[in-house]
Amino acid sequence: MATAAASSASEPEVEPQAGPEAEGEEDEAKPAGVGMKMLSDAVAAEAAEAEDPGWDLQQEGVSDSDGDEEDAMASSAESSAGEDEWEYDEEEEKNQLEIERLEEQLSINGYDYSCHVELIRLLRLEGELNKVRMARQKMSDIFPLTEELWLEWLHDEISMAGDGLDREHIYELFERAVKDYICPNIWLEYGQYSVGGIGQKGGLEKVRSVFERALSSVGLHMTKGLAIWEAYREFESAIVEAGRPIAAFLNPSDREQTFDSQLEKVHSLFRRQLAVPLYEMEATFAEYEEWSEEPIPESVLQSYQKALGQLEKYKPFEEALLQAEAPRLVEYQAYIDFEMKIGDPARIQLIFERALVENCLVPDLWIRYSQYLDRQLKVKDLVLSVHSRAVRNCPWTVALWSRYLLAMERHGLDHQMISATFENALSAGFIQATDYVEIWQVYLDYLRRRVDFRQDSSKELEELRSMFTRALEYLQQEVQERFSESGDPSCLIMQSWARVEARLCNNMQKARELWDSIMTRGNAKYANMWLEYYNLERAHGDTQHCRKALHRAVQCTSDYPEHVCEVLLTMERTEGTLEDWDLAIQKTETRLARVNEQRMKAAEKEAALVQQEEEKAEQRKKVRAEKKALKKKKKPRGADKRKVDEDGEEEWGAEEDEQPSKRRRTDNSLASGAASAMEEETEVSGKCLTIDVAPPSKQKEKAASLKRDMPKVAHDSSKDSVTVFVSNLPYSIEEPEGTLRPLFEACGEVVQIRPIFSNRGDFRGYCYVEFKEEKSARQALELDRKNVEGRPMFVSPCVDKSKNPDFKVFRYSTTLEKHKLFISGLPFSCTKEELEGICKAHGTVKDLRLVTNRAGKPKGLAYVEYESESQASQAVMKMDGMTIKENVIKVAISNPPQRKVPEKPEGRTAPGAPMVPRQMYGSRGKGRTQLALLPRALQRQGAAPQAENGPAPGLAVTASVATEPPKMSNADFAKLLLRK
Repeated sequence: MATAAASSASEPEVEPQAGPEAEGEEDEAKPAGVGMKMLSDAVAAEAAEAEDPGWDLQQEGVSDSDGDEEDAMASSAESSAGEDEWEYDEEEEKNQLEIERLEEQLSINGYDYSCHVELIRLLRLEGELNKVRMARQKMSDIFPLTEELWLEWLHDEISMAGDGLDREHIYELFERAVKDYICPNIWLEYGQYSVGGIGQKGGLEKVRSVFERALSSVGLHMTKGLAIWEAYREFESAIVEAGRPIAAFLNPSDREQTFDSQLEKVHSLFRRQLAVPLYEMEATFAEYEEWSEEPIPESVLQSYQKALGQLEKYKPFEEALLQAEAPRLVEYQAYIDFEMKIGDPARIQLIFERALVENCLVPDLWIRYSQYLDRQLKVKDLVLSVHSRAVRNCPWTVALWSRYLLAMERHGLDHQMISATFENALSAGFIQATDYVEIWQVYLDYLRRRVDFRQDSSKELEELRSMFTRALEYLQQEVQERFSESGDPSCLIMQSWARVEARLCNNMQKARELWDSIMTRGNAKYANMWLEYYNLERAHGDTQHCRKALHRAVQCTSDYPEHVCEVLLTMERTEGTLEDWDLAIQKTETRLARVNEQRMKAAEKEAALVQQEEEKAEQRKKVRAEKKALKKKKKPRGADKRKVDEDGEEEWGAEEDEQPSKRRRTDNSLASGAASAMEEETEVSGKCLTIDVAPPSKQKEKAASLKRDMPKVAHDSSKDSVTVFVSNLPYSIEEPEGTLRPLFEACGEVVQIRPIFSNRGDFRGYCYVEFKEEKSARQALELDRKNVEGRPMFVSPCVDKSKNPDFKVFRYSTTLEKHKLFISGLPFSCTKEELEGICKAHGTVKDLRLVTNRAGKPKGLAYVEYESESQASQAVMKMDGMTIKENVIKVAISNPPQRKVPEKPEGRTAPGAPMVPRQMYGSRGKGRTQLALLPRALQRQGAAPQAENGPAPGLAVTASVATEPPKMSNADFAKLLLRK
């Protein structure tokens, strides 16, 4: 593709041709460099003309007639300006207020990407050139700019540029632009702009340097690299054509050094391009054959054929990228894997850069790219550049900052630069409190490696100690205030500091002070913390402090006291005196006896809870049986007919029993003043038993007739794949099929809709919808939560739960989603549109969901999905604690708690059966201490494998087991606990 400058330079003017002809004799005495200078001047003149053909008019001014026309236009403009002046003033005032708001918001949080973009747009609209430049500069300092933002900035600066100093400034902007992302269009614009400066000193070398760097960066790009090659080649061809008339007047030696060498440059570009697999390279080869006056060398043909073979290998991946939609991460990852197998560093780097243009907010891709550069290429400038770009694109990812600090240390950067990078990391806004602990550990490790511990005191050691102190204060104040936790419950930073003081500084006193502080922060109950302290004392302290630490551990440890007791006895057996041994035995036995007593009480308490639960279950069964028997007694005449109807109802669907029974009081009156419906309620063991005697109303008769008229269809499980189960429908729907059919026919052809009715002919609120095709059933699942007569309709797959008892449909993720927010405390009157308007101020909202109950009423909760993790993190900081309609909302990253798996009834122990080792939390849920309160003697009996959500199969005790073990008393439990 020819550039504008190159195409205009292909037709030389007359003056450059006439010059050498008039002074041909003098040229013979000139050095060979003069001929090349003349070629450059000829191209420079035409490049300047192509760059700005109206430049002379701008310099010379306009004629008088032009001035008259301008006066006329100005007078007419004045007359029309008055009419629209108030509109412009109002719009300008509105923009100024918005600009002030955005500037204030950026002063609070400079990492708001959307605010930067909007501010630049408004300032550019208002014509505030200096402010636009400053706003762009601030945004560029924080974020890498996209290709569109850079091209807009460059075009604005080029339009305002004048002298050579401005050209140097624009060159600097181009240099910054090409470092952010791999952008072939920016490189092409850079090359074309540099052609305009060819008349300046070193202009020709500048153009060639830009194009060569462009080829190194994007010349291998199979779809967009062709434009760079052709622009460079046609620029050199333009020089050849401009110098062809001059070459006739040069002596042979000058011609060989100027014109022939320039001709060879074009040949070289053709050959280099044909050796690279690019789209449309066949056309390039045909163009070379036509342009070249000599036969194409055999080596060039071989390189061309090899490139064609490579092109066929790459085409499937390129075609996949062309067919897919952005961001095409999966396609790029497959392409990267293919390039990694081949192992060409230049192509691997290129495909990573191409992938990052569309996936610049994917931290894992940056981590993979930087890891490849750190381990394979190890080129300092390239490695540090990629790390810098990574943290600018994903500043919320602590792994990228950690790798950046390590890379800076690895390549020997100045301490001040590393410290400044660390400070930037602290202000990046991490999502979790533990991220701050990780970045502090990386930086403290770096500072530790700088210290020469052979000296008693040094500047580096003092800096390390001060940074340890600052880290603890930062976590205790800044992080604690933001996340309500320090992120370091195990005091990892204090442990590292204690190890440095003990092992490297021989300051055991300071290490003991640090460990005392660690234990006072809630860690004294953990055996592993005491053993860590003991090992440090063992290695760098003395026996007295070791013994003291273990004695404290025996008294304080609550999770694994047996382990601590064993360590104490081992130490006393090895080093202690008889008095030390007796004291250790006394303390360990006393402590273990107390622990075993507590465990036995807890086991008995849990056994009682289990027994209570079993008794309640039995009581519920009795209530249900009595209720069923009472219904049979109260059944009116025509019971035989209703029995037939009941049998048919069971054929309609196996999941009817799952729907909760509804107690509705219906008052039906006849026109003649007949008696109203009677409803009796009997309270049995806390459960309300309802007997509904349906009156012979017209509505009941109509529903019953509908049920009688419908054919009885047995449920066919083979059609579950084309059937959906619809529930949570209003009971007031008189004709369910007529209401639901239009909704589901939009998904595909509906074969049958089977609503479920009660014995009295009432609609039960659920039905089965059978489609002709399976894809229609899958599409119908998207109607889940659709509002039907003021109530959200539930649509789920049709699954036989007798065969799949664990089947459960939950549409939403239950894991950490860093791009999604959870909002609580919303007013019930807040609508989806109102909340979306608030959330859009902090980023692009992809989805918003208000949580409702089964009746469709809001619960004051919402989930908001943003386009990126950075937008979500910024929204948390801005919206958390915001007041909406006098309600203070809470906003956090979506991280739902683990969904509880209901306990299977067959896994429970029958009343009176012996205790079975199992996970039981009791009626108040999981205990905070997480103690294993089961005696070890009972644990040894559980040799069989443990089931996932219950006791081991070999230990399950049921009534059907013939050889039931004898029941155990409290005395038996005590014997087991004391048995060693």
